[in-house]
Amino acid sequence: MDWQESEDLAGAVRAAAAQLAEAGVQNPVLDAELLAGHLLGMGLGEVRAVALRGAQIPPGYPELVAQRVRRVPLQHLTGIAPFRHLELAVGPGVFIPRPETEIVAQAAIEELQRLVSCAQAPVGAPIAIDLGTGSGALALALASEVPEARVYAVELSALAAAWAERNIQRTGLAVTLQQADMREAFPELEGRADVVVSNPPYIPDEAVPVDPEVAEHDPELALYGGGPEGMTLPAAAAHRAAKLLRPGGYFIMEHAESQAAAARRVLLAEGFAEVEGHRDLTGRDRATGGRLAANGRKHGHQSERMST
Repeated sequence: MDWQESEDLAGAVRAAAAQLAEAGVQNPVLDAELLAGHLLGMGLGEVRAVALRGAQIPPGYPELVAQRVRRVPLQHLTGIAPFRHLELAVGPGVFIPRPETEIVAQAAIEELQRLVSCAQAPVGAPIAIDLGTGSGALALALASEVPEARVYAVELSALAAAWAERNIQRTGLAVTLQQADMREAFPELEGRADVVVSNPPYIPDEAVPVDPEVAEHDPELALYGGGPEGMTLPAAAAHRAAKLLRPGGYFIMEHAESQAAAARRVLLAEGFAEVEGHRDLTGRDRATGGRLAANGRKHGHQSERMST
């Protein structure tokens, strides 16, 4: 449908959805509505309501849809990515938070809440560290939902760290951010952390993401994990976590479904006990966590439990 054939918002959304579907966008109707809502300053329900009442097409809507047709990420066009209860500012240079990362946040939040309620943190407030924070999604989720925790985050990329700092400022949450290599982050906290989380880069070096939104717009530094299995940086995150955590401290990291067994081996080799996988809402093994054994790297043992 040509834009000239659409006289109101409802017709424009239908035309936009058709163009987006033809371009291979996964949720064309939803994206068409969200782009309209972005321009109108409305939520999804409001957009649908005003469309039924014959609202006019907002200025700039065809141009915004044209960018989405070219597979510019929706979040880059709206400037916002939802993550749990937060709305994070995102754009070029930073990895867009994904829903599957929320299972990492959930497990860490539950552990921090347990520490707070049982007063099990060794000294004062529990300490949580996010290795490779990107936009700040995990760190800010922890700080938001467990305000008693002291939350730290590290990010190597200057661009991504700038987005994280922006999100810290706009949310007003207490997160200490450091721009550095996660493999050397926070030496002053070694042996003191209660929880460490990470969503490290984990795509194998030779793999190319299918979706243009990922391949062309997510920064390579946030995608490729190193090596033929993509496990170099996930292994580095686990190694650093083992240094940062106190005995009994909890670590959880995201990975691809195909890397679940490799992630389990890495955690066991680093001295984590009670190692278990976590499934996302589609039933895929997308995260692995465990507790640092009291006697170090040679004494981890594997639990075959799987949480959902």
